[in-house]
Amino acid sequence: MDADPRAELERLISKLPEAIVPVALRMVTELAAKRDPFLTHVLAAEEDNEELNEVGQRMLQEAREDSAAGRTHTLDEVERELGV
Repeated sequence: MDADPRAELERLISKLPEAIVPVALRMVTELAAKRDPFLTHVLAAEEDNEELNEVGQRMLQEAREDSAAGRTHTLDEVERELGV
């Protein structure tokens, strides 16, 4: 990571796929206004480097299989379903 966290944030934002820019904007707006304490807490948490247990490994494998088989939903579909 760059020494300057703001520069790193700008770099990452510039690489976002266009489809998720509105979602990222909402999240950053919430953080800037400190209106979402849960989001602030989650994003400030340290990275978890623990190994997945057997259940987690199985769930990850199932997710990979679902993805490979096309059993997924686009961001647009999810947002439409959630009314976002």
